[in-house]
Amino acid sequence: MTVIQSFCLLCLLLALGKFIRVKSRLMQRLYLPASVIAGFIGLLLIQLVGREAMGGWIAGWGRLPGLLINVVFAALFLGVTIPPLSRIWKEAGPQLAYGQIVAWGQYVVGLGLVLLLLKPLFKTNPLFGVIVPVGFEGGHGTAGGLGDTFTKMGWEAGLDFGLAAATAGMISAIIVGMALVNWAVRTGVLKRNTNIEDFKESDLTGVYLPEDRPSAGSLTVSPDSIDALTLHVAVIGIAILLGYGLKLGLIWIESHIPGLGDHEIMRAFPLFPLCMIGGLLVQLGMDRFAKVTPIDHHLMQRVGGLALDFLVVAAIATIRIDVIAQGWLPFLLIILAGIAWNVFCVMWLAKRLLPNAWFERAIAEMGQSMGVTATGLLLLRVADPERKTPAASAFGYKQLLHEPFMGGGLWTSTAVILVWQKGAPLVLAISIAAILIWLIVWKLLMRKP
Repeated sequence: MTVIQSFCLLCLLLALGKFIRVKSRLMQRLYLPASVIAGFIGLLLIQLVGREAMGGWIAGWGRLPGLLINVVFAALFLGVTIPPLSRIWKEAGPQLAYGQIVAWGQYVVGLGLVLLLLKPLFKTNPLFGVIVPVGFEGGHGTAGGLGDTFTKMGWEAGLDFGLAAATAGMISAIIVGMALVNWAVRTGVLKRNTNIEDFKESDLTGVYLPEDRPSAGSLTVSPDSIDALTLHVAVIGIAILLGYGLKLGLIWIESHIPGLGDHEIMRAFPLFPLCMIGGLLVQLGMDRFAKVTPIDHHLMQRVGGLALDFLVVAAIATIRIDVIAQGWLPFLLIILAGIAWNVFCVMWLAKRLLPNAWFERAIAEMGQSMGVTATGLLLLRVADPERKTPAASAFGYKQLLHEPFMGGGLWTSTAVILVWQKGAPLVLAISIAAILIWLIVWKLLMRKP
């Protein structure tokens, strides 16, 4: 009964979150996903009733983020036709350089603030410096997926601070982003006065009208043989298995290299970035050997979206408020610093680095680097509703090269391990060097032929 109770309560919270999104103008203006609203309801419920009293109703919730993030990352590139690297570079080179600088800057701001202020004043754990990129750039899934890693490092509070940072980032991305769009309209940077109230009612409530409902995907196999959704979930399982195999292989290699086995770096390395590599390997295999691919990317997005919705509810609901309360001032300072960095990038850096439509490109980047990709697309839609600029295509192409490393990808996890093993100063130095390298890359990209 415990599993049934736990699952049913999650479903009830999600349905209630959607109902509130449909009925509440405030939630519509904030454009909060139903999963985030549901997570807040669950968090309030647990605080009022108590964790022990909730018992079986929340059994396993704490483990869900670490499990479901593997599904999200495994599905990320399955069914995607990846264009040639030369085309991506041509379409989105400057956008990629700018996005990388924004992402690396979050490490510089977070780690720099910890080393210069928070650690001397509050004795803050050096790992505190990564909660901005983990929560902002990575999001709830990345923060939840790193929970076991933080525990192995002896800093269990990292999970709570990471999830709280992801929540703060998503909400502030909308509020600050909309304020910046209004500023751009008033000052003439944007010629079109568009705001969220101009959206259709179905856009605000998130409920499509029957005549506007898009396809959720295509059936790629006959249900007589296997249901298409079953096949897609099975392929995701194979991708996760490959990722798990990669981790076991890396652990084996580490254990046989003198001096490395004692550190157990690969045992602490999270599984989900390797699941993304597993997904890429599966996709490359199908591209190479399958006459007709049985995978539809839209269906893969639905499976990944299902996992992400349940992940976010469980992640937010299980944040330990008492842990956040103990470090509320350092947390507030580092979140404000992260927001300030992203605003600086939009207001000062973007107009100097991006070749055209700098505000539209930058506001999309801000939404993604503080919230999720959908947040960036929302802000871009407000700024450029008719897609008259190249911002949307540049942003989309950039994600193909950016996500595997920075958006909760390989570097996000590696940075946490390096701070733990080698110290925050090293990761800070690497981040500063990366920004300088990307500035050089940008300079070469913008050089006239």
